[in-house]
Amino acid sequence: MTVESATTKFAQPAALTWDGARERAHAAADPLLSRPFPLADAAGAVLAAPLVAPCTVPPVDRSAMDGYAVRGPAPWTVVGTVRAGSPLAPPLRPGQARAIVTGAAVPPGTDAVLPDEDAVRSGEALAGSVAGGRHIRRAGEECAAGEELAPAGAVVNPPLLGLAATLGCDTLLVHPTPRVAACVTGDELVGHGPPGPGRVRDAIGPMLPGLVDRAGGRLLPAVRLPDTRTSLVDALAAADAELVLVSGSSAAGPADHLRAALAALHADLLVDGVACRPGHPQTLAQLPDGRLVVGLPGNPLAALAAFLTLAVPVLAGLRGEPLPALLAAPVPGGLERHPSSTRLVPVRVGSFGTAPVGHTGSAMLRGAAIADALAVVDPGPAAAIAVRLLPLDPGARPWGV
Repeated sequence: MTVESATTKFAQPAALTWDGARERAHAAADPLLSRPFPLADAAGAVLAAPLVAPCTVPPVDRSAMDGYAVRGPAPWTVVGTVRAGSPLAPPLRPGQARAIVTGAAVPPGTDAVLPDEDAVRSGEALAGSVAGGRHIRRAGEECAAGEELAPAGAVVNPPLLGLAATLGCDTLLVHPTPRVAACVTGDELVGHGPPGPGRVRDAIGPMLPGLVDRAGGRLLPAVRLPDTRTSLVDALAAADAELVLVSGSSAAGPADHLRAALAALHADLLVDGVACRPGHPQTLAQLPDGRLVVGLPGNPLAALAAFLTLAVPVLAGLRGEPLPALLAAPVPGGLERHPSSTRLVPVRVGSFGTAPVGHTGSAMLRGAAIADALAVVDPGPAAAIAVRLLPLDPGARPWGV
């Protein structure tokens, strides 16, 4: 059988519920095998094991201020200086003081550190007032050796990188960032300038780099394909990525070849349509070698909804993260429900509550461009007065989720 004549005789499942599709997409993605990465390369990845302190931090008592390490009540006699990085100074005797800088190890016997701004010095004589124990960062104040500081599954953000460096770590055990390939199909698409009659400017391709990056993936250069099964089969077979996105070929029209291409490659069809609007004709499949394929509709808002529905959970699973939770929010004016499908409606979120912004057609991005989220409006007979919020920025949790 040739590729062009390959049939699409999958076992055709009914369209999944929107929540069911998200859950299936996340469950289909096993976390990528972890390995140690240098700190600079671990940014944005997910810890594959807890971050455990290999040592006590700080290892000794340190000064928290520029000033004087003092012992006993004032006045004191200044007997030298302690600089950061210098060996541990000799112990102080009662009535003695040493000038000290922030971060330097305090001499044994130090009762407190008198800040420079509170010190009165004349020659080697020092006066001032400071409570016992003040301005000393005690050994183990941040952590003790063996203490768990961040759990497996934590995203490696800049503060966590700094903490790892503080602990003396040079590498972190993380799940690698998933690689994402993109195949943009459509003979009618143009990539530059205004489209002419019968042509359409590609709006999905420009969205994908930001969406993939914010969802925690690394997008490879996109491949533009003509509307043929052969080209799509070849591109899917050659894609060197854990996730392959195909836009514009997931419906059932004469130019939509994704199902036939998946059949030719003996893929397992996991999601074939989702009961949501927009974005119903979205697809999730797994190739025999484990790579996952997400089919995005050709209309821009539908493609965006499908990416957030299927691709974001897949990337979370590959990264070793849980399925992203969604926060519930009230809708003061209510939102109309569909009797059998989940509606995904662009909304603004603020102190006023949640409000639709309009322009909800599957080919429109005007509403999504000024929205904060898609309101997830569950099906039912009556208007929804509360919804869940699906952030349009996959990496953001602006409502405390």
